Amino acid sequence: MNHSHDVIRKPRPKLGELLLAQGKLSLPDLERALQVQTSIGGRLGKLLVQLGLVSEADVYAALSAQTGIPLVRTESFPTARPDWGPLNAAFLLAHHALPLGDVCTNDDTTPVFVTSDPLDPLLIQGLRIALGRSPELRWGLESEIAQRHREWLEADNPPEEAASGAASGASEFIEHLRDLASEAPIIRRVNEIIDKAVSLRASDIHIESYEDKSLVRARVDGDLIVYDEIDAKDVAAVVSRIKILSQLDIAERRLPQDGRTKLRLRGKEIDVRVSTVPTMHGESVVMRLLERNVDMLSLDRLSFRPNVLAALRRMLATPHGILLVTGPTGSGKSTTLYAAMRELPGESLKILTVEDPVEYRLHWLNQVQVQPQIGLTFAHVLRSFLRQDPDVIMIGEMRDGETAGIAVQAALTGHLVLSTLHTNSAAGAVVRLMNMGVEPYLISATLVGVLAQRLVRRLCDACKAPLSPPAAAQAASLLGGSLPADTPIYTAVGCPACRGTGYHGRLAIHELIDIDEAGKQAILGKRADLQGQDFHHVGGTLLQDGAAKVQAGLTTVEEVLRATRQDD
Repeated sequence: MNHSHDVIRKPRPKLGELLLAQGKLSLPDLERALQVQTSIGGRLGKLLVQLGLVSEADVYAALSAQTGIPLVRTESFPTARPDWGPLNAAFLLAHHALPLGDVCTNDDTTPVFVTSDPLDPLLIQGLRIALGRSPELRWGLESEIAQRHREWLEADNPPEEAASGAASGASEFIEHLRDLASEAPIIRRVNEIIDKAVSLRASDIHIESYEDKSLVRARVDGDLIVYDEIDAKDVAAVVSRIKILSQLDIAERRLPQDGRTKLRLRGKEIDVRVSTVPTMHGESVVMRLLERNVDMLSLDRLSFRPNVLAALRRMLATPHGILLVTGPTGSGKSTTLYAAMRELPGESLKILTVEDPVEYRLHWLNQVQVQPQIGLTFAHVLRSFLRQDPDVIMIGEMRDGETAGIAVQAALTGHLVLSTLHTNSAAGAVVRLMNMGVEPYLISATLVGVLAQRLVRRLCDACKAPLSPPAAAQAASLLGGSLPADTPIYTAVGCPACRGTGYHGRLAIHELIDIDEAGKQAILGKRADLQGQDFHHVGGTLLQDGAAKVQAGLTTVEEVLRATRQDD
């Protein structure tokens, strides 16, 4: 007899009440899960497992007790794949069902299946039609059923056969495995949004809700482009799924939240930083995608000209002092600092970092995330650092006079301090330190160098085209005579490889100030009236470095002018 038909008619205790009575779940956790369920829908048991509140085994044991249907664990599954007979394998995969064999009931036999949902009417009806008789269904853990399906698939399609193309249906089978019941439509939708952004080489994903629709935008090479749209009915569920991934409070929609998660997409390990902010029409979500390929963090790959790179490496070899990297938000300052720290002999140095947030996690770095809500500020952490016997200290950003003052003291007492400042020019960093209250004599005694940096879009090699000589001469004149006459200058055209933009990727332009003796005297004498010409520039100004990259055919005059038209 089919148990599922009997139990459907019986009044059953609620799953949450059962788990509370068994001591598997606390009342606040149950209330939180019920709020999530109200927000995104779905089965309570699955949500409890996804939120990490109850183990999968405990949920299914409670479901078995609730319904009176037996629970079958993996040791009772058949080890060899049975003959599917008239059954469709994809149907069984989609409903997380495994055939266990037949049991004798009176003078007849009843087919028995283990499934993640023996009360699913679609599964019951589908099996009845395919087999011509009513099945008996039992509870089974979704993860254990998926694992057994996977084992059967690998046994049927060994790697050498798959490679030779012998198993033509394997790829379809694998796709169904990826779409197991845990892969609900919303989960697949979120995966699709992130996967498409990765394929576009996006640095950030923006999910924005408006009165009539919700848009998904990606920041590609510094520019935002709309690449998807989410149905109004699905937005709350999509945001909640992202919150689940990044361990945020799904029930909290009134306050901003920050979290992070790790993903593996297209063969890449990706760290995702998530920020949510409540807006008039729902929550705005921004996901910063950080590829975990630390080989990219190399000074050799950051477009430095040879003389600038040599001078920067010499500054990094200084045993004590302050080296600053400046520029607006999103100009690659943190990437340059991480690349610089990778060049340090970490095995023989104590390197401490204080960041907000920690972006890349590197070997030999003792990294601290600030948490102002519990008093763990930059200044607080830095005071503790000085008792940790460090050789190198990296400060994610000098935000106030207290932090700058401690950094100066650290440099004076024999430490190399690396940090960033939000200024628009290298000389502006010195003035900013004075405005923060650091005395000029302390700046001249500790500052080793200042690197200003901007990002410009790189020309697409597949479609860039040279300007005509008159147009090239006119463009060169905009760079203030930084280019030799008759230099070939390229312009952006646009092709399928670059989505019609004419650009593919970005590169940095730099301005490095070496604080030599003349620079120290200028700091002491001119104080806040300092100008760029008061310092020794290694390799020229930002505009001159940009001109060199235009001359090399790497970018356009328009990009260089856009990046350098910023004054303090």
